[in-house]
Amino acid sequence: MFQHLPVPLYTAQQVRELDRIAIQDWGIPGIKLMKRAGYAVFQQLISRWPGVPITIFCGAGNNGGDGYIVAALAAESRLSVSVVQVAFADKLSGDARQAYEYAKQAGVVMRPFSECSNLDTGVVVDALLGTGLNGQVREPYAQAIRLINRCGLPVVAVDIPSGLSCDTGVPADPTVSAELTVTFIGLKQGLFTGEGRVFAGELVFSDLRVPQTLYQQIQPSGMRLELDELLVALPERRRDAYKGDFGHVLVVGGELGFGGAVAMTAEAALRTGAGLVTVATRPEHVSMLLSRRPELMARGLTSGRQLQPLLNSATVLVIGPGLGRTPWSEQLLQQALATGLPTVLDADGLNLLNNERLNITPADNWVMTPHPGEAARLLGMTTSEVQRDRFAAVRALHQKFHCPVLLKGVGSLVCTADDQPIIVCCGGNPGMASGGMGDVLSGIIGGLLAQGIPGEEALPLAVGLHAEAADRASVDGERGLLATDLFGPLRRLVNP
Repeated sequence: MFQHLPVPLYTAQQVRELDRIAIQDWGIPGIKLMKRAGYAVFQQLISRWPGVPITIFCGAGNNGGDGYIVAALAAESRLSVSVVQVAFADKLSGDARQAYEYAKQAGVVMRPFSECSNLDTGVVVDALLGTGLNGQVREPYAQAIRLINRCGLPVVAVDIPSGLSCDTGVPADPTVSAELTVTFIGLKQGLFTGEGRVFAGELVFSDLRVPQTLYQQIQPSGMRLELDELLVALPERRRDAYKGDFGHVLVVGGELGFGGAVAMTAEAALRTGAGLVTVATRPEHVSMLLSRRPELMARGLTSGRQLQPLLNSATVLVIGPGLGRTPWSEQLLQQALATGLPTVLDADGLNLLNNERLNITPADNWVMTPHPGEAARLLGMTTSEVQRDRFAAVRALHQKFHCPVLLKGVGSLVCTADDQPIIVCCGGNPGMASGGMGDVLSGIIGGLLAQGIPGEEALPLAVGLHAEAADRASVDGERGLLATDLFGPLRRLVNP
């Protein structure tokens, strides 16, 4: 879905600035860029759906202009093509008007949307709204989008599915659901997180042959996570290495009934390469942990005071998997955080941060891994507000806690610094929607930290390893994928 795409991601405003630079500073006429965009879409159409009728829905802006170019190219190739005009020709101006005249001269059949009641054959091209949408979709565009979504035909979106926010990936009501999106100039960040990935379908990119030096003038808002580039943080081990060289992870959690969470976290840390892993948990879970994974050390605790001896030998903490929100949980959290050790905070380790009685002071050597619900509690907002702008939410978390932060979800986001692009994970699959996946991720992060990798490097590397391991483990199917299925692929990945 994301093969052969550039790494940088941009907001809608940044893409418009790239357009402006190409036109004004480099002297590339706007109509030439529009023709290149139309050609990029046309090439996808004839390679994927050769010879089938093409119906193109055109709006009033430059997105509609791209659509008219596609129509002209199809007509010149003697393909069956028609344009559904959701905006009348007298609404067109500039480059879009020129594109319309080009399609008209090519003999493209055009009809107003009011005369289009159904679509029953071929492929549909969405050239309605593009990146200029601000707010809700108005009529008749909303009606046109509903017709496109009901038709059951393959849909190709020009630049971005109409109705989808370029910046957040949040769909308006309605939004075109595309099988393929051909996007131009710069990758829009909203295509890679949240529901944006669902509505965009497969992505194809064209830079419209603009000079590559153009991109040096704008720092991207985001970057796609590239695992191969991050794996260099895992050097080959010296032949005289011993376990003390690779750190000692202490996993703290596992309230009654949640022993499986710490078991998975601890094993993930071992599989990632930590030298030693100890689990501090309820006494009832110790026998299970040792019988499942005898390489672990486990200590049953009934109070926070009993944690201190374990803290003295640890180099990295992972706090939260199965921790719960009981007095026992609070005691362990307070004792652990008081050490000042590098710490991964997950699950109830995050939820307890809002407990004012604990009076916890954030530290820059934390790594935080909230899902949207936990992020909402940390930011004092609703989960839907977090999801409405995931990029803003992860930046707000970093600004509040001053440490590397992961916002989980489809298209997970990593923020490591205020002045750096947000890292977007494009890997993973729906099979990961099962219990324990987050516990494994926490263990991977802890294992990397234990090996001396700084948090700002360990977090994106762990996210990439976790997603790639899940993709490899899903070879037998996504449904029924278990968190522990990741251990085999994970071990192979950390030994490139």
